[in-house]
Amino acid sequence: MDKFRKLGINPEILKSLEEQKIHEPTEIQEKTIELVLAGKDIIAGAATGSGKTLAFGTGIIQNSDKCGMIQALVLVPTRELADQVAKSLKLFSKYKHLSIIEIFGGVSMGPQVDNLRIADVVVATPGRMLDHIGRETVNLNNVKMLILDEADRMLDMGFIEDVKKIIRACPQKRQTMLFSATISHEIRRISDKYMNSPVEIMAETQVDPSKLKQVFYDVPDNMKFSLLVHLLRQEKKGSVMVFCNTQRNTDFVTKNLQSLGINALAIHGGYSQDKRSRTMEKFHSKDFEVLVCTDVAARGLDIKGVSHVYNYDIPREPNQYIHRIGRTARAGSEGIAVNILASRDYENFSQVKKHNDVTIERLELPEMQRVSIGFKEHSSGGRFEDRGRGRFGGSGRSRFGGGRSGRFGHSRNSDSGDREDRRESHGRSGGSRFSRSDRRESRGRFHGRY
Repeated sequence: MDKFRKLGINPEILKSLEEQKIHEPTEIQEKTIELVLAGKDIIAGAATGSGKTLAFGTGIIQNSDKCGMIQALVLVPTRELADQVAKSLKLFSKYKHLSIIEIFGGVSMGPQVDNLRIADVVVATPGRMLDHIGRETVNLNNVKMLILDEADRMLDMGFIEDVKKIIRACPQKRQTMLFSATISHEIRRISDKYMNSPVEIMAETQVDPSKLKQVFYDVPDNMKFSLLVHLLRQEKKGSVMVFCNTQRNTDFVTKNLQSLGINALAIHGGYSQDKRSRTMEKFHSKDFEVLVCTDVAARGLDIKGVSHVYNYDIPREPNQYIHRIGRTARAGSEGIAVNILASRDYENFSQVKKHNDVTIERLELPEMQRVSIGFKEHSSGGRFEDRGRGRFGGSGRSRFGGGRSGRFGHSRNSDSGDREDRRESHGRSGGSRFSRSDRRESRGRFHGRY
């Protein structure tokens, strides 16, 4: 605990850290805690899992009092991250007895209004916090610390204007801290406008590049799911994350894996908060080995021991690739990122390679059997991967060295559900108890065989 003590952390926090067996600061903690405690504005480049919650949490806890006025506000992009950050702050402040509450969509406003009256620290998603500001059910006049956690993701999800409105609702005289995996031009513009001579800090990635192997398979359109099944059956070592770009593909993959006896769970923006929480409880119980998810739903989830990351869909945004593969090869463990390319993925894969400094090895397709798919979405719109030629079918040589190819271009199978998840907590229509997106509960029906 000597290193934490030298950073200026008070005995109350040190005692809680010792009880949690946290003895050594991470890189981001070592670089930021002294500055945080000194009241400096900070821009910190730090990814999920780097220990940033404790980095800004020490300042929140040490510089706040139990007085029933909101002194610190933490903005986060997702409900899961709000819950995770709030729980961590409660553990760290065990002996300070602060009232720390989380505010997000998908639940009734009433209990939140009551809790806000006695809150010392609030962790919130932008949409629901803006709802409370609009209804005048929150008082931010005493906020002296404002933290934007995973700021890049909040901007990616379309929360930029909401964030600006919330910043303007806080006192001008305050400490502002911004934590982000990537520091974009938009984030720098926010810094220039709303921060006071911020200190910029970069932490090295938590992923060990020497232990992370990145590969891709170029697969016929009608064998994409079959390859995923083959690899999962051959390579299971620990927890596995399978990423899809859409809610529909997430449900499609999960249902079919389950029908084949693979213990898989889905999580995406179409799930209610209660269902998301129950899903993660099941996954952490280790009864399930595969989590199939969208980027929006996965961001902020604390999942340890991930051995494999599968990109069933190549992300549309190139920087999302780095976030995905950063889930594995942590803390000295080996990991592998597997990209499964059908014709519709070529353009996205080209952008990933163009915009990221990554080395991705091409592997030859293994011998495998085609899997009969027992579930498909009952929908008039959208087509799934394993239909053979389909919308993105065709023939010829692959752009990436062999295999069949087809039309190149972006998939039009856009995920309206993930777009709704960007506004997961607004719910402004007619004073409805739940937001529109919170009521969308993955209603697709599955049937058929092909």
